[in-house]
Amino acid sequence: MDWGTELWDQYDIIEKHTQSGLELVEKYVKFVKERTEIEQNYAKQLRNLSKKYNPKRSGKDEPECRLSSYQSFVDILNEMNDYAGQRELIAENMMMNICIDLTKYLQELKQERKTYLLDAKKAQQSLESTYKQLDSSKKRFEREWREAERAAQYAEKTDQDINATKADVEKAKQQAHMRAHVAEECKNDYAAQLQKYNKEKNQFYFSDMPLIFNKLQDLDERRVRKVAQGYILFSDTEKHVMPIIGKCLEGITKAGTNVDEKNDSLIVIEQNKSGFERPGDVEFEDYSQGINRASSDSSLGTPKGPMDVLGKNRNKNFWLFSKKSKLSTSTLPPFSTPPAPSPANGPNSPKFGRDPLSYCLKEINKTVKPRISSFRTLRRSPTVTEDFAHLPPEQRRKRLQQKLEDICKELQKEVDQSEALGKMKDVYEKNPQMGDPASLAPQINQTSQNIERLRGELNKYETWVAEAGVRGDTLRYKSHTFNNNGGHDLLSPDGAHSDESTPDTSQAIYAEFDDDFEDEELTAPIGKCTAMYSFPGASEGTISMQEGEVLSVVEEDKGDGWTRVRRSNGDEGYIPTSYVTVSINK
Repeated sequence: MDWGTELWDQYDIIEKHTQSGLELVEKYVKFVKERTEIEQNYAKQLRNLSKKYNPKRSGKDEPECRLSSYQSFVDILNEMNDYAGQRELIAENMMMNICIDLTKYLQELKQERKTYLLDAKKAQQSLESTYKQLDSSKKRFEREWREAERAAQYAEKTDQDINATKADVEKAKQQAHMRAHVAEECKNDYAAQLQKYNKEKNQFYFSDMPLIFNKLQDLDERRVRKVAQGYILFSDTEKHVMPIIGKCLEGITKAGTNVDEKNDSLIVIEQNKSGFERPGDVEFEDYSQGINRASSDSSLGTPKGPMDVLGKNRNKNFWLFSKKSKLSTSTLPPFSTPPAPSPANGPNSPKFGRDPLSYCLKEINKTVKPRISSFRTLRRSPTVTEDFAHLPPEQRRKRLQQKLEDICKELQKEVDQSEALGKMKDVYEKNPQMGDPASLAPQINQTSQNIERLRGELNKYETWVAEAGVRGDTLRYKSHTFNNNGGHDLLSPDGAHSDESTPDTSQAIYAEFDDDFEDEELTAPIGKCTAMYSFPGASEGTISMQEGEVLSVVEEDKGDGWTRVRRSNGDEGYIPTSYVTVSINK
């Protein structure tokens, strides 16, 4: 069934229906545009949210960054950023494939519909013009036929009139004959116009208008089919990115499963372990022994060290290196104001004042206060020093080792650059047309200065590492006393070593670090990774890979987005972490 046959007389309905269909297309295009704006705003808000909670560059070196819970949160933020990118892709594809395409197609349909309606109007005007001609010829025929009848009646009347002359009769007959001839011509013209009109009318109703209506029907059906495709694209556009969105959501789930609370606890221990030993028991200080106690090895002597002082405040939640708690005056031994016994044998000697015991206790107290005062300064906010002496032994050793490794890497880089400049200079000397050797002199001098500077820093830090290595194994706050000769034990309260008892272990320490660096060069793989995408590895330090290639993981991602891998042939380099799936050995 078609419009030309069934709706041959519904021109106004067809015109209104096609116009309504085009307005529906415009409405749908507007709807999709608003949807894309929502997607773009949503993606923008997601990106801003991810950026807001992502750590700044300065905060990536914080100790918390090594925790798996923190790294998983950063992974979630990165996945959300990728998710926002997919929402932007949805908006872009909807705009390109639906809005722009439908808008262009709509303009074509409007122009085509306008042409068909103009053709229909032209056919209607042509039929109306023919009908006017028919009506005009009909009226003329009617008028002329009445005039011919009147002329015939007048001629007959004149012929019957006895008073009329022969000339009058003849004239009346000629006039009647002429009118009859004109009426006959008008009749023939009317018949021709009627035949023409009927032919055009049949052409209009059975050919021209049905053809136009059928064309409008085809236009409307194509419009409906195009809109239906737009409806499908509205869904397919989002379906196409659903796998990637699914991967983003899987990445968020994986970030949650990667949280390892036990490993986080170990990292906290590693980062904050001081290396000190727990304080010992508080010794009993007997004040009943009198003056003889001061010259013995009892607890009335110089305090055994800061930990002995801490022991007195065990019930006051006093913790080492805490910034909130401070040593109160109650930590001082009760030597400063000893009770003054009444004189029994007359006046005391000038040297001891009123009581020899009071004098000795005051002398001892003079040695106690400076040591406790220096210990109090230790517990305040320490000044950061180059040798990290403000840190606990364990943390200091780790920081020094890390600094030493960084200097070694930087030194190796400068040495490689120096060798490269030397080779380039040799090439320039052998082939002057390639360049001037003298132009490399500033770079060579600068590189040499950098190497000397780094070697000096290396020696300096090696010395500190050696010192930290010895102290890291033995440093603790030991109880110390004065011996009979007045000398100290191995460790004093401030951690200083006596020269006589410090062994020379620098060679052993250096050998140990040499072994560590050799082991680092031959690091065993810690896992495997499979390439999800190909990577050219064009930049320095990277390595190329093909999709599906399996590589050995030598070093995990440190948070910069790169993972160090090794091929079976020994080639090593860095690859983007997001390009591979990593499986770490447990």
